[in-house]
Amino acid sequence: MPHDVTITDHAIPLALRDHGGGGRPVLLLHGLGGTLEAWDTLDLGPGYRPVALDLRGHGLSGDGPWEWDSVLDDLEAVVKHLDLGNPVVIGHSLGGMLAVLWAGRHPECPGIVNLDGLRSAENDPGNYPGMDPAARDEALARLKATFDAQAASMGRPLPAELQPMFPARARGERDGEVYARPGADLLEAVRYTSEFRDIIPLLREVTCPALVVIPTQDPPGTQGGELMAAFRRGVRRDLAGLPEHIQVKELEAGHTMVTERPEAIAALITEWLRP
Repeated sequence: MPHDVTITDHAIPLALRDHGGGGRPVLLLHGLGGTLEAWDTLDLGPGYRPVALDLRGHGLSGDGPWEWDSVLDDLEAVVKHLDLGNPVVIGHSLGGMLAVLWAGRHPECPGIVNLDGLRSAENDPGNYPGMDPAARDEALARLKATFDAQAASMGRPLPAELQPMFPARARGERDGEVYARPGADLLEAVRYTSEFRDIIPLLREVTCPALVVIPTQDPPGTQGGELMAAFRRGVRRDLAGLPEHIQVKELEAGHTMVTERPEAIAALITEWLRP
């Protein structure tokens, strides 16, 4: 049975969910705006001990400045607290970027999995090959405006009618008002870092085994159109020629692949991890 724990002897409190089992330790890292509950439907089967955590500023974990090294220190604290040794690290989106950085800090890592955590969609115009430049620039301007509005909304209290749309773990109370977590400050701090904008250059430096899973579709309920199709072309282009120890798989899903197709994700991971 899953067991929820909060680490209190660290720089900030860290909430985690230990799914138990005496098998291979696996650390699970959710995406930006998510919580450890994102992994509840992922069943890796016997032989593994999955541990998920709320990243700083998310869920029930404490707040702290978003500095990549500090977040990696948070992961170190979880590994030490649970005596996980040298875990496989699996991350989705922002969590996948953290998995790449973990591999850079821990070249002895037995393996990392990056589930569509390669670069922000709000990116360098050169990363949208095959698209008319004028149409591309217009679409990127619209995308930036959308992200700006989303970030601004995270700094305001949630209206009562919107609160049920956010899981309890993704809400927090401050000064008698309910806010979504993470807050606007964290979103802005992450958004403009070079790591979040494009982790592929650092992925190329990873020396441990790595599995990268990229989607072939837009997220459910969205119409990314020509911009997202060009974005995927750019990702494929820049993943070409990776070293043999880094495998790339495509999955018929969108960015929310962990929610959309947990069984397929589990099958890809367990097959890759099989001795």
